[in-house]
Amino acid sequence: MKNKFLLLGIALATLTACKTASTLQLAKVQSQKNISINDELKNDEEFVKVIEPYKQKLDKEMNQKISHTNTDLTKQGDNSNLGNLLADYTFEGADVWAKKNLNKNVDAALINIGGIRTTIGKGDILLKSVFEVMPFENEVIIVKMKGSDLQGLFDYYAKTQVNNPVSHLYIETNNGQLAKSQINGKSVDPAKDYYIATSDYLALGGDNMKFFSKGESISTGIRLRDLFIEYFKKNPEVVPNTDVRLNFIGKK
Repeated sequence: MKNKFLLLGIALATLTACKTASTLQLAKVQSQKNISINDELKNDEEFVKVIEPYKQKLDKEMNQKISHTNTDLTKQGDNSNLGNLLADYTFEGADVWAKKNLNKNVDAALINIGGIRTTIGKGDILLKSVFEVMPFENEVIIVKMKGSDLQGLFDYYAKTQVNNPVSHLYIETNNGQLAKSQINGKSVDPAKDYYIATSDYLALGGDNMKFFSKGESISTGIRLRDLFIEYFKKNPEVVPNTDVRLNFIGKK
């Protein structure tokens, strides 16, 4: 009996749905003209008037000088001057935070070259330059790792031979094989805890950096771009370090 009532209910529901569907009508569809967005498209003058004061204020802020460099800052090569500089700023800013909030020292820093979106030319460094270099909202993360787990970091560089900038790290490979690895000029102690500063993107495994998953990620609440701006302002004349940190011997 229950099955009969169930079947009857399904039948009524189906008939009702069909009846409802039959009353629906398609709206009249008309083709429209495509509008190309190019120089021929006229500005909305009223809208331009509304935003102009805000645009002027933003332009003034973005064009302010925050530092200066006597050399082009580029991301070329395994030890690029811009890469080394930003890795050092990451290290320094994270180290200040760790001393204050963790009562610990940061041991090293690692960022990705792909996150550095452009270069900075010789001359005045403007605020907008930093936004162009780092347009993302990435956060500084400190990853606490056992020395034994840092082998994954060194193996990553040996395998990829990629020029992701580092600070307070030295990695040497020979024909794709790890030859030497140091933190602050010393060999890694497998039993020691190390604090590595990086971005949230990398800490979560970005750029295939899966080795960070073995550590404990500590949020700082600091945006990388804000940190870079702060350190550019602290250094009116930028002198980037050009020391060798990544030494890929026999790299093809």
